[in-house]
Amino acid sequence: MNTVIAIIIILGALIFFHELGHLLLAKRAGILCREFAIGFGPKVFAFKKGETVYTIRLLPLGGFVRMAGEDPEGIELKAGHRVGLIFNHANEVEKIIVNHRDKYPVQKTITIEKADLERDLYLTGFENEDTGSSTYQVKEDALFVADHQEMQIAPYNRQFGSKTIMQRTLAIFAGPAMNFLLAFVILVAFSLMQGIPTNESRLGTLQEGAAADKAGLLKGDKIIAVQGEKMDDWKELVSVIQQNPGEKLMFTINRGGEERVVPVTLGTRKGPEDKNEGFIGAHPFTESSFAGSLQYGAKQTWFMTTAIFTGLGQLVTGQHGIDQLSGPLGIYEYTDQAAKAGVYMLLQWAAILSINLGIFNLLPLPALDGGRLLFLGVEALRGKPIDPQKEGMVHFIGFAFLMLLMLVVTWNDIQKIFLG
Repeated sequence: MNTVIAIIIILGALIFFHELGHLLLAKRAGILCREFAIGFGPKVFAFKKGETVYTIRLLPLGGFVRMAGEDPEGIELKAGHRVGLIFNHANEVEKIIVNHRDKYPVQKTITIEKADLERDLYLTGFENEDTGSSTYQVKEDALFVADHQEMQIAPYNRQFGSKTIMQRTLAIFAGPAMNFLLAFVILVAFSLMQGIPTNESRLGTLQEGAAADKAGLLKGDKIIAVQGEKMDDWKELVSVIQQNPGEKLMFTINRGGEERVVPVTLGTRKGPEDKNEGFIGAHPFTESSFAGSLQYGAKQTWFMTTAIFTGLGQLVTGQHGIDQLSGPLGIYEYTDQAAKAGVYMLLQWAAILSINLGIFNLLPLPALDGGRLLFLGVEALRGKPIDPQKEGMVHFIGFAFLMLLMLVVTWNDIQKIFLG
């Protein structure tokens, strides 16, 4: 159960901040954002604030920000439609009642002759066949009311496609960028709580009952030499220890300015390729500072990002197979392991997942943010947008491909976890 809670919190946070990036930059550009959703499928919870409906949906496998103009509008007024109108004090139409007109305080009911709710914002129509046509000005934020549900109209200047290429690019890129920023914040918080590992050959926290603890070593002891061989840094100390599993070695230490020699019988554990390696059960010494934590967060974010890109490159070049990829089951398994290892490991795993989500969304594949950015780049080169129907078809095919990929990696997870 702890693992399920950890996954809900971690994935919920990653998706929330990703979509929040889209929302903030879209609103900054003046785009009407109809919905901010966490998950897909039926709505579980919803509330409206300002122009946007905020929802939590049943399937927590992603999220979206529904921007006006990205998808066909659900309501389109055509000649012959009979609608009810409600006006404000300036005699502008503020609500257009599409059906169930008897349930609302309609001030006029007209049959539509012409309607422009994108640019000039007007309705032209007649109340009955014996009266002439009249034209009514429509508020920029007027509402459609259909089946007792309200939906704000979307003038062209509030639609995604009306904005400059730079504004649209920033609105799309902000999602993945938010994941990198979140990873950085997590790693800074991790280093503030845990401390920043130093590379000096000084012992940090000791594992109770392990070799260092049994030998009487203490946190803060500086290892000057092992078997008379000088230790210059932590990496060198770890290398010597790993090469001598089960051996009794003489450690020369400095404790409070006093040197002493302590015999340590190393423990043994399985290392890479199932080879035995030595260990003493000690973490590197850590120090705390806000500036150092910022630097640590930036370095670790960069290190994790480059490591993931390297792995992707090896996947593309065939050095690694697709069986190396993991899906939802793999994420559950790794989260379970991280949760059992403690909160600090869970924080690092959350940072890795956040960077993975950011990079995955930047891949130039249809249906992903990277694919949308690619279309914007093509538009910039052509000087005109691509046909929305053609772009929509490409995104649909890309989405189908991603679903197929999800099935493949899920099968990989099943084989590794249950059949391996």
